Amino acid sequence: MKIFPAIDIKDKKCVRLVKGDFGNKTEYSMSPVEQAGKYKDHGFKNLHIVDLDGAVTGETANLDIIKDIVSKIDLKVEIGGGIRNFESIKKYTDVGVDKVILGSAAIKEKTFLKEACQKFPNKIALGLDARDGILSVSGWKENSNKLTLDFLNEVNDYGVSRIIYTDINRDGMKQSPNFEETSRVAEKSNCPVIISGGVSSIDDIKKAKKLKNIEGIIVGKAIYDGDIQLDELVKEDA
Repeated sequence: MKIFPAIDIKDKKCVRLVKGDFGNKTEYSMSPVEQAGKYKDHGFKNLHIVDLDGAVTGETANLDIIKDIVSKIDLKVEIGGGIRNFESIKKYTDVGVDKVILGSAAIKEKTFLKEACQKFPNKIALGLDARDGILSVSGWKENSNKLTLDFLNEVNDYGVSRIIYTDINRDGMKQSPNFEETSRVAEKSNCPVIISGGVSSIDDIKKAKKLKNIEGIIVGKAIYDGDIQLDELVKEDA
């Protein structure tokens, strides 16, 4: 199973939010490039990045930082945050990003998701962020009124290469992921699923490994807060 250490970028800095709340933000002293280098030095191969500036503006606000990480540090990067058009997807794939995560734009406009999968084969990941089984959009501020599993059913044959499933109520809370709901998503999905939100300990990683159709797991706040040591975490990375 792949371990995806996480970097959230805001104003060129590494930050962590609680439940996506910009008002509940912790800033860290290490730059995103330095943090990515630290992950690489410990032996990780994959990296999950959210461009929080992009999530607000809809622009590839930190493309320079992403380019630096991909070119200098040689990690397989998946990037999300406000990616709403083909131009942005192309900018990221051109600098060598492994997967581009579409979230709100894909949920609001399914044809955009379908065409993106056709134009960029094996590059598109779908971010499904849910609260109580219902998808949220627009930086988790809007309720889409779409049930996660119903939406997945509608787009399951589009050619998405990976799904990142986040339980918003668990994000940044370190209360363990919602394994039950993630398992339902993985069971229905035609592509492998990444678990996101709430990882608190190595035990969570070990539990995730037992689930079917799970490709990996994202670990963020538990790393930054020192609850999980990188030396210990990398042993679970395969």
